[in-house]
Amino acid sequence: MWRLKIAEGSGPWLRTNNNHIGRQVWEFDPSLGTPEEIAEVERAREEFRKNRFEKKHSSDLLMRLQFSKENPLEMDFPIIKLQDHEDVTEEAVLTSLRRAISRISTLQAHDGHWPGDYGGPMFLLPGLNKDGGWGLHIEGTSTMFGTALTYVMLRLLGEGSDGGFGAMEKGRNWILDHGSATAITSWGKMWLSVLGVFDWSGNNPLPPEMWLLPYFIPEDLYYPHPLIQDILWASLHKIVEPILMHWPGNKLREKAINTAMQHIHYEDENTRYICIGPVNKVLNMLCCWIEEPNSEAFKLHLPRVSDYLWVAEDGMKMQGYNGSQLWDTAFTVQAIVSTNLSEEFGPTLKKAHEFVKNSQVLDDCPGDLNSWYRHISKGAWPFSTADHGWPISDCTAEGLKAALLLSKISPEIVGNQIDGRKLYDAVNVILSLMNQDGGFATYELTRSYAWLEIINPAETFGDIVIDYPYVECTSAAIQALTSFKKLYPGHQREEIDTCITKSARFIEKIQQADGMDLGVFASPMGLVAAGRTYESSSCIRKACNFLLSKQLASGGWGESYLSCQDKVYTNLEGNRTHAVNTGWAMLALIDAGQEIMGVFNRNCMISAEEDFRKAQGKANAISSLRLCSPPALVVVFLQPKSPHKTPQSTLISSADLAPAFSILCAALCRLDCGVSEILGSFYGVFWDFLLIKMV
Repeated sequence: MWRLKIAEGSGPWLRTNNNHIGRQVWEFDPSLGTPEEIAEVERAREEFRKNRFEKKHSSDLLMRLQFSKENPLEMDFPIIKLQDHEDVTEEAVLTSLRRAISRISTLQAHDGHWPGDYGGPMFLLPGLNKDGGWGLHIEGTSTMFGTALTYVMLRLLGEGSDGGFGAMEKGRNWILDHGSATAITSWGKMWLSVLGVFDWSGNNPLPPEMWLLPYFIPEDLYYPHPLIQDILWASLHKIVEPILMHWPGNKLREKAINTAMQHIHYEDENTRYICIGPVNKVLNMLCCWIEEPNSEAFKLHLPRVSDYLWVAEDGMKMQGYNGSQLWDTAFTVQAIVSTNLSEEFGPTLKKAHEFVKNSQVLDDCPGDLNSWYRHISKGAWPFSTADHGWPISDCTAEGLKAALLLSKISPEIVGNQIDGRKLYDAVNVILSLMNQDGGFATYELTRSYAWLEIINPAETFGDIVIDYPYVECTSAAIQALTSFKKLYPGHQREEIDTCITKSARFIEKIQQADGMDLGVFASPMGLVAAGRTYESSSCIRKACNFLLSKQLASGGWGESYLSCQDKVYTNLEGNRTHAVNTGWAMLALIDAGQEIMGVFNRNCMISAEEDFRKAQGKANAISSLRLCSPPALVVVFLQPKSPHKTPQSTLISSADLAPAFSILCAALCRLDCGVSEILGSFYGVFWDFLLIKMV
C-alpha cells in the first residue's frame, strides 16, 4: 500500500537547507494496510477507471484516506442543509464556516503545508483519450507528441502490443493514422533518440557552442518552423557541424561541452538536485550519467526523482513541479485569516506560519549571478519548497502577503512573526523583478525580445524563448507592496511608490479595447491596490464590463484552458460553471466596487449596482433575488443539491481545493458594501454554498 511521507529524507545522497520541510514523497510498503483499507483503495481506483473520460482529474483519495486516519476530524458542528423555503440564520452561517475550516485543517501536513497533486502536463505522464491517443495535457486533444511517447513508455513498462484492454492497439493505430512517429515534434524526436528508437540524424542540431557566444546573441531557440529555421538547421547540419567535429573545430566542441556541463552542475547544486522542473531534472541527470556513470552528481540525482512522482486513485503521475506547497499554503492562510476566526483555528495557522517562514529563500546563489544567468533570490519565496529555491515574482508576493497577515495576529496564537529584515529582503526581490515597462515576469527580468520566437524550434510550445511580463504577477506584486507599505511606511517608500505606479500603468497599457487581457481576473485587484477606483479608472470599468459579459445564465463563470491557448475568451464545454473561475470573477468585481446583490437560481449572481437599479422595475429580476431583511444574509450557492448526481460543473480537483477556498472566502470578505460575518462551506472536494452576513 502507498504511503505519503512528509518532510522526510536521509542518507548521504540527499541534500537540504531546511531539514526537508515541504518535501512530499510517496513510498510503497507491501506490509502496510488492512484488507479493508486495501479494498477501499481498489474501489477508488476502479471508480476512477470507469469514469476516466468524464472525470479526468483525481480527487487525491489515497492521500485523503491516509489523512483521515492521521488527522481524524472530531466534528462537533451539525451539518447545515437548508431547504429552499428556509431562512438563513446567523447560527447556520457560523456553523458552516467552522465546519469548512475544520475540514481543510485535517488536510494539512505536520510541517504546515497542504500536500496535493500538481500533475496535468501530458508530456510527463498523460491520460488516455477516447480516440486512443494522448494529449499534451490532461484536457487536451490527442497529439503525436503525447501519443508516441506514451506508447513507447508503456511498452518499456511491460505492456504488450495488444495489452491495456485494447488501449495499446488503439494507440498504435492512432499513431499510424496520423503520419507515424516521424510526425512527432522536435522535443519528442530527441527523447525517442535517447531511447534508441529514432536516429539522431532526424533531429535539428543544437550545438553546445552556443553557450560560448556573447550574451547579446540569441541562445535559446524554440516553436513552429518558419523558413528562417529551415535555413538555420540546414546550415548547422551541413556546414557548421562537420567543421566542429574535426580538428581544430573539435577543440571548440570540447570547450563548449565543458561549459554546458558547468551550467548543469550549477543548477543541480543550487536546487539540491531537484532542478527547476521535471524535464530539465531528467535531462540534467542523463547528462551527468553520460559524463560519468558512477559520479557523485548522478548519485545525488537519483533520490530526487521521487520528489516529482505523485500517487492517487488514477495511478502514478509525474508532477509539473516538485509540488505547489508554498503557493497553496499562502492562499489558504489568506483565506482563513479573512474569516476573522484566526483565534479559533490558531493551531492550523501556527503550523502554516512556520512553513511560510521555513520556506523563504535565505541566500543568493553563489558566484557571479550574471555569468550563470541567475537573478537574486535572497528573501524570495518559491512555488514549492526552499530546497527547490528558484525565486518567483508572484510566489514571493503571495508569501509576503501571508507573512504580513500573520504578523498582525498575536504571537500566542500563530507564533512569532517573521524577522522584519527578511520582509525587507522579500520587498527587495520584488522591486528587482520589475521590468522597465512596469510589468513582472516570473523567474527573471525580460532579458530579450519577442521577435526571437521566430527561431523557436520546440514545435510544441509558444512564447517561451524569453520570460514575458504577466498581469497576474504584476497584480500580485502591487498588492504585496501595498500591504507592506501599510505596516512599514518608512522602508523604501519612494522605490515602492514608483514600482506601484509603473506597474499599474503596465496593466492599463496592455488591456485590450474590449477590456480583456489574459489576466482579466487579476487586473482590477492590482489597479485597486494601486489606488484606482471604479469611478476613476476606465480600465477597471472595462474589465468589469468584460467579466459581466462572460457571466453564464446560471450566474457563475467557467473558462476553458483554450482561452490561454487561443487568446480568445472561451467557456467550458457546455457552458458549465466552475467554482474557481467564479471565485476569481467575484474577487475582481468586488474589489472594483461592484456588489453581490443576491442569488439567482441557487447560484451566485453578480450585478453592478447601476445594473441592479435598472433592473429594479423588472418583475423577473426582482423575483430572482433572495435577500433577507437587514441585517441581510446572502446565500451564494455553488453546488445545487441533488441526491442522485453531482454536477460536473462544480467538480474541483484537490489541487484546486486550497486556492478555491482562498479565492471565494477572500472575495466575500472584501465586499465594499459592509460585511458582518463571512462563511463558506464545502464537503469533500465539492463546494456546497457560501454565506455572507451584510451589515
